[in-house]
Amino acid sequence: MEFDNVNWIAVVVGTIAAFLFGWLVYSPLLFAKVWAEGSGVELKSDSRPPMGAMVLQILGLLLLATVVGVTATIDALITAILAILAAALLTVSNGAFCGKSTPALAIDAGYIVGAGILMIIAQGIF
Repeated sequence: MEFDNVNWIAVVVGTIAAFLFGWLVYSPLLFAKVWAEGSGVELKSDSRPPMGAMVLQILGLLLLATVVGVTATIDALITAILAILAAALLTVSNGAFCGKSTPALAIDAGYIVGAGILMIIAQGIF
């Protein structure tokens, strides 16, 4: 099976690292204001992220980290990179249909690519 040799520790570490990276990217420390303005999202000081979206984010990251983990078992780094780029482009396409600004689209794409890089690094370390 494809999952027999997957390094699940690296998958979990990659998922957590990618999630925390997203927390940083979309935080007020980096791009929250630019992303929110370009995405039509109103940020309030007392607002919390929508829990449903956060759960879906974690599940999506776990699935992408699993794809990276499966490709690591067969030395298919190019396949992992293609999957990450496909996820980034689909995210940008969806955002473009919703009318997001170019900076917001770039932030979204950069996050996906950065998350994928962290997942690949986790596979290399663990």
